[in-house]
Amino acid sequence: MTFFEQPILNSPYRIPEKHWELDEDGRPTDTIIEKRRRSDLISAMPKPKSVKGANQSEMDLSSAGLEGQDMTYNVTEFVNEMRSQVDAWRQLPNPNDWQVSPITQRLLQHWRAIQSDETQVIRPFFCQLEAVETAIWMTEVAPRTGERGRRVRRRLEAANVEANPDLFRVAMKLATGAGKTTVMAMLIAWQTLNSVRSPNSKTFSRGFLIVTPGITIRDRLRVLLPNDADSYYKKLNLVPDDLMQDMQRAKIVLTNYHAFKLRERIRLAKGTRSALEGHGDALTTLETEGQMLQRVMPELMGLGRINVINDEAHHCYRERPNADGPKLTGDARKEAEENAEAARLWISGIEAAKRKLGVQIVYDLSATPFFLSGSGWIEGTLFPWVISDFSLMDAIECGIVKLPRVPVADNLPGEPEPLYRKLWDAIGKKMPKKSRGAKPDPQSLPIPLKTAIDALYGHYEKTFKLWEAEGVGIPPVFIVVCNNTTNSELLRDYMAGYERENTDGTIETIPGKCDLFSNFSSDGDRLPRPRSVLIDSATLEAGGDVDKSFRHAHAEEIEAFRREQAERDKADELTDADILREVMNTVGKKGRLGEQVRCVVSVSMLTEGWDANNVTHILGLRAFGTQLICEQVIGRALRRLSYDADPETGLFQTEYADIMGIDGLNFSDQPRVAPPQQPRDVINVRAISPQRDHLEITFPRVTGYVADLPSDRLDVDFSEMEPYVLTPEKTSAAEVTMQGIVGESEKLTLEHLRTTRQSTIAYHVAKHMVFEKLRDANQKPRMHLIPAAKRIVNQWLSEEHLRCTGGTVPAQLLYREIADEVCDMIFGALIDKPGGDSILRAVLDPYNPTGTTLGVNFNTSKATRYQPHPNKSHLNWIITDSDWEDKLATSIEEHPKVLSYAKNHNLGLDVPYLVEGEPRHYRPDFLIRLNTPELATLLIEVKGYRGHDAMLKAETMRGKWIPAINRLGTYGHWGFAELSEVHDFGPALDKAIEGMLGKVTA
Repeated sequence: MTFFEQPILNSPYRIPEKHWELDEDGRPTDTIIEKRRRSDLISAMPKPKSVKGANQSEMDLSSAGLEGQDMTYNVTEFVNEMRSQVDAWRQLPNPNDWQVSPITQRLLQHWRAIQSDETQVIRPFFCQLEAVETAIWMTEVAPRTGERGRRVRRRLEAANVEANPDLFRVAMKLATGAGKTTVMAMLIAWQTLNSVRSPNSKTFSRGFLIVTPGITIRDRLRVLLPNDADSYYKKLNLVPDDLMQDMQRAKIVLTNYHAFKLRERIRLAKGTRSALEGHGDALTTLETEGQMLQRVMPELMGLGRINVINDEAHHCYRERPNADGPKLTGDARKEAEENAEAARLWISGIEAAKRKLGVQIVYDLSATPFFLSGSGWIEGTLFPWVISDFSLMDAIECGIVKLPRVPVADNLPGEPEPLYRKLWDAIGKKMPKKSRGAKPDPQSLPIPLKTAIDALYGHYEKTFKLWEAEGVGIPPVFIVVCNNTTNSELLRDYMAGYERENTDGTIETIPGKCDLFSNFSSDGDRLPRPRSVLIDSATLEAGGDVDKSFRHAHAEEIEAFRREQAERDKADELTDADILREVMNTVGKKGRLGEQVRCVVSVSMLTEGWDANNVTHILGLRAFGTQLICEQVIGRALRRLSYDADPETGLFQTEYADIMGIDGLNFSDQPRVAPPQQPRDVINVRAISPQRDHLEITFPRVTGYVADLPSDRLDVDFSEMEPYVLTPEKTSAAEVTMQGIVGESEKLTLEHLRTTRQSTIAYHVAKHMVFEKLRDANQKPRMHLIPAAKRIVNQWLSEEHLRCTGGTVPAQLLYREIADEVCDMIFGALIDKPGGDSILRAVLDPYNPTGTTLGVNFNTSKATRYQPHPNKSHLNWIITDSDWEDKLATSIEEHPKVLSYAKNHNLGLDVPYLVEGEPRHYRPDFLIRLNTPELATLLIEVKGYRGHDAMLKAETMRGKWIPAINRLGTYGHWGFAELSEVHDFGPALDKAIEGMLGKVTA
């Protein structure tokens, strides 16, 4: 069974299963056996040479590799070694052992929490967090781990020496659709927040230069600006609310690399320039480096060293001088020269920033961080400074992207491989050519190409009808990738139709071969909205205007789109390039200019970062010589239409992309049904202000609890405390059967621990309580409280609040994590005197102590939502997690004592509690403001299944949060209730509300 014949099982949110083969030193070897395949583009290398400053066992240097260079290393081995070290660091349970700053610790805990929170609609994929954790480990942890950690830095510096001698670059390889933008946002948040909190640090900076290969990506990356309406930090919950104010101090410049080209400060006609120069020196009218930097990045001036983030970083490198590469001709030579020119301009701009401003580090993000043709290195060689790798193979296996399908067989006898795998090899020389300026006839395309179009279009037609029947609302998109304008125009005309002038001067409409792509009606009239468009992505992304021949090729389409844009907005000021760029950027987006585009014929390949997610078919009509180009083109079709998990399996449903004419990647998979996925509508959830401001609900934002001990006497009230249940699921297996190949079996249990006396258990738990719970910061423990604490623990044990099941024993309370939970529960039951109030006091967020429904404003695509009655909620929508909550919302609205209510979704009401000593946050489901003279609010939690964690949450609410808030008195009276009768909430809700009414002023 090949790799791609295995079922796609991995979840994108969890660490994939993996098995490491280790060498005799305990390091992972090249031969990794794991479900996640690595990009092994660098073949096995000869015996390594040594490099100054690097340990030979840690650095593999080769006389081969990057075409005979003296300095490189086995990238695959290095990435795997980094992964093993980061993985071991990630598994450390105690945050104090992470060796990172407090802010980094807070962000890591926050990201890991939302990643594991299945109620979060959009949460980071594992590959995204892995990439950021690798950067964090390299920057903060590795320098503190001794010589082995320092070698990582030296190794990367050595890798940069030849290709980037003036810069320190690290690359993160993330497949198309794996979410590089999210990784950028996490890197920016980590650097910015650390820099703000430690302004003198030389490790962090709040200045960022983000460089993109074109205007499309530049404009899309506005979500990285903290003050943008769709900022990822808020939209994806990447930054906790209390740190968002510090995020505003980030200085971020978004630019496409073309901006680095020095511009003319004074435009002079050729004759004027010649007259001014006379016989003297040539006039200098170009910008200086400093002037260019002032134009491109004025916000970064004076900040000190900055960070650079390169998106689609394979376009950025310093070409190798005096390289003896293969001799290229024709289109291949032209492409190589364009690659070299773009890379030279890109890296020169960053080097200028390094000289004038100072560059701390360059983060390269790309799905294909390989050297391009024209670089002087072997085309398709992986950048040697890659530190993390999530390849296209990984993304397909995890289901993050569509599943590509390519030809694997046909009915041509005697051929070693399918014709449509390498279509260009068969037809390239047969394509029609221009003769004396006359346009070639589209009907003269080679027969194999026409057959390929018919075959692929036939499947597209089935897909189109299926989407139409399912009411998807947007059409699937068919892409043709050509090598030049002539061939792209031929394909567009053949598929979508064209007009031809006859000898008598009349205009005849020639219908297109593909009805669904036709730009003409059956009567021969041009459609007001073109279905097929011709795109020169390289020209559009550079920000230049469309060249004359290209403009002429689709002048009618441009004019049609201009008319449509004029109806929506002002189109008079838009250039042809602006119109086409808007079309390209909005393919598949409802209500936008490119919404109904069905076929895109592209000169060269479509720009990287193109985020159309409804591409289902690709036809390649050019040479695809390397895996790099294949991945780039195939990547245009791989963005998923839907990220909704199958409710039965919890995995993404399969989506397909059918591809012809692109060789280099062999994909196959077991057949599976792939129904079209309906993209979800995005709605804005907000407070309706000022119309419903009388329904506003305010709440305290609690960060912790402190104990006010007016005396040294400790008393408790356990009357309403739930039992604490020890189970094998909580403590691990308590009974183990041991058996050899032969002989008698043996059963291991914890019976020997049953002899531990209750007083011994009570003493150790009491000591933990005094040392950990009843101890002020930087103060000595109150040793005289141990007898009282022991009495309380003995009381808790004697009243049978501990239940041991499945072979567990009371002595396991001495495990620190379990003692933490027990002490935390008992701590919540402490009172200042018998029959008195709790001694707990809530600690509020000093910067934002009060939350309110008035601040709710977010976008969501979540389909489970409930529209509340306008007289019962400050918000326009209630975002629910199940149909249970829909029923509960109805019951709440119908209750006569309810003034208003809100769902605690993106509201900011978090309740701190402990699980096995680890701080966590709990979010109750609903807030209900009761119609009483005294301010009264009831928190409701809906639980169909109630596990151990739910018990800890409930005890925290009843024993800590509610008493602590009620003791403050400034937020009125609060109560808490759990509702478990999911089929009939009415009686339990009535009981909870009546219980609250009995505690407040009538």
